[in-house]
Amino acid sequence: MLRAGTVLQDRYEILEKIGSGGMSDVYRAKCHKLDRMVAIKVLKEEFCSDASFVEKFKMEAQAAARLSHPSIVNVYDVVDEGDFHYIVMELVEGITLKSYILKKGVLGVKEAIGIALQVAQGIEAAHENGIVHRDIKPQNIIISMDGTVKVADFGIARAASSHTMSATAVGSVHYISPEQARGGYCDARSDIYSFGVTMYEMVTGKVPFEGDNTVTVALAHLETPIEPPSAVNPAVPVSLEKIILKCTEKKPEYRYASMGEVISDLRRALIEPDEDFVEEISKEDNTAKTRKISEEELSQIRQGRTRKEAQTAGTESSEQQEALSSGDSQKEEPEIGRQVVPPKEAEEPEEKQPGRPKKKNGGPQVPEDVNPQLEKLLTGLGILVAGLFVVGVLVVLIRISGIFNLGTRENPTQAAETSSAAAVEDDTTTIMPRVVGYTMDEAEEILKEHDLTPTWEEVYDDTAEKGVVISQEKAEGENVERYSKVKLTASLGSDQFDLAAYGIFEMTEEEAKDFFAKNHITASFQRQYDETVEAGRIISCTPQTVKAGDTVTVVVSDGQEQAMTVVPNLLDQTEENALQLLADAGLEPGKVTFDNSSDIEKGSVMGQEVPSGTAILRGSLVGYTVSAGPSRESSRRYVGAINDTFDPRYLIGPGSGSVELRILIRLKQVVDGTPQYTPLMPATVISGSTLVPVSFSNIEGAEGVSTGEVEIVNADTQEVLKSYTVQFFPLG
Repeated sequence: MLRAGTVLQDRYEILEKIGSGGMSDVYRAKCHKLDRMVAIKVLKEEFCSDASFVEKFKMEAQAAARLSHPSIVNVYDVVDEGDFHYIVMELVEGITLKSYILKKGVLGVKEAIGIALQVAQGIEAAHENGIVHRDIKPQNIIISMDGTVKVADFGIARAASSHTMSATAVGSVHYISPEQARGGYCDARSDIYSFGVTMYEMVTGKVPFEGDNTVTVALAHLETPIEPPSAVNPAVPVSLEKIILKCTEKKPEYRYASMGEVISDLRRALIEPDEDFVEEISKEDNTAKTRKISEEELSQIRQGRTRKEAQTAGTESSEQQEALSSGDSQKEEPEIGRQVVPPKEAEEPEEKQPGRPKKKNGGPQVPEDVNPQLEKLLTGLGILVAGLFVVGVLVVLIRISGIFNLGTRENPTQAAETSSAAAVEDDTTTIMPRVVGYTMDEAEEILKEHDLTPTWEEVYDDTAEKGVVISQEKAEGENVERYSKVKLTASLGSDQFDLAAYGIFEMTEEEAKDFFAKNHITASFQRQYDETVEAGRIISCTPQTVKAGDTVTVVVSDGQEQAMTVVPNLLDQTEENALQLLADAGLEPGKVTFDNSSDIEKGSVMGQEVPSGTAILRGSLVGYTVSAGPSRESSRRYVGAINDTFDPRYLIGPGSGSVELRILIRLKQVVDGTPQYTPLMPATVISGSTLVPVSFSNIEGAEGVSTGEVEIVNADTQEVLKSYTVQFFPLG
């Protein structure tokens, strides 16, 4: 894991970790060469020694780097440094479409089509470059802060070639196409199916198929017709519904042929939402349970197959099931499955399709010249199934009669686990159904059918959508009393949220403190200089994804770092030299005082307000004390006055209004042959056309000195711009 502050290639500075997947970690970083923020995807250490994973990682970068489109996350660079491999990508600030759907529940029709069009254009660009994404889902679609929608993560994308394409990867099971689910050939139409499921979720707030595991969901993609979106959300117009249903046809040949066709229909749906213009591809009649055996199939049956071929086919089938069941169905990072060889017949047998009427003749007719070995095998299987059915009926009857309940009694939970037939309804009890995975409304309807009433507990859950049942107190199949109440737990959704999505980086420190307090988040604030972030604004939050009760570290900008300088040593310097030393250090003379001293030569600095060697901001004032020599008995004061005006226009000439000067006013007197300076006005910036009043009514001069010069001085160059002679008179 990279630490914040690490610099790669003397160019990319790691700022924080922002995500992690199955194969890689993702970091926010700053490219100092181009002065921009980027995302860096680093292959995890455990895969760096695996040549196949490294090759897969490079293929992802190479595939994505070929694409350049506003709706695709750009890849800037791919770096291979020995055992260290990473990709530099565009950093998109925003939230995933999945998070957006969870926040809004259901998207409006126009908004959904607007997002869909941007996604479709990105996918089309990939297809035109020969790349199939293979894992289109809301988790891989990012909505940026300015509303731009981008397709991300070509983690299982591959060049679409009839010679190389195979079922090497199984994406998130809720969005995979039927051909991916069974390990068959997949192409651009597979992306169209997943895109259709994504549109379905946008307008209904849920995926079309749910299940306890990946196999259940995958089989639903293969066999179960998708419920029309309008049945879930009546606001879905006919045009958009027809587009979604055509995208999600079970057979690829019944879907849109290209993403360009989808885009064309989506644009028309924006203008004519209630028009039925989507062209459906004519289909063969699939209502019968059986289908006519083709000549090719009959030829295969006649020829017969060796036992070795049958074993091979069985192995392939088991590998497909393994590929489907390897991983959590809710996992967002795509699972990389095993390569499976697709069966000879890619289509699912139509006997598996639900809701089809049975044939009265009992089954398909087998020609007389069918291989005898196959006929014996079918006959044996029929006898075995019939025998198992009889045994099952006997077990149920024995259970009901209580023949084997001789002093021992199974508890209801054990009975439910042993057999669903072990729990039996009567007038006082009913069987607890399974409601986990259903919405709260659906669960209530299911329980109502079993004369049960739910009591609810709602908790936050990062894996389930809001309103979905995540646990039930009574197990499925357990006997419970009729008309009783059963406790169910439903999800409140994830209580985590991305601070960037709430505009944290646009807030001031005070606004951020108020935001964190309202959301019950403990925040510790640190400050640092930043060249790009305005003073008082937020630079970073760690972590960026939080929930109530979490603690975050917030870095606030102090703006650009101001230049510092070191105070020079003015002691024992003449006042003229002291002024030059201050100017060289970028400092201004502060208050100047005089004091008698028998040790320090008259006119030399005998003290300074800020000690030498101190680091202070450039432009600061530094006061000092000048020796007036030994004290005298006389205590008479010499005072002078001036009332005049300084006009810089005579020095600058035409265009003086556009020029600025930094000037100071001081009194210069020569005391015992040494120039002595007294500040009258500190350094001030004026316009070249400004008249400066030179009016001082009570200027105290050096004792015994009757004249002096009031000087107008350029504070930057120490050049005397003008001087006025002043007479001093003793008082007292």
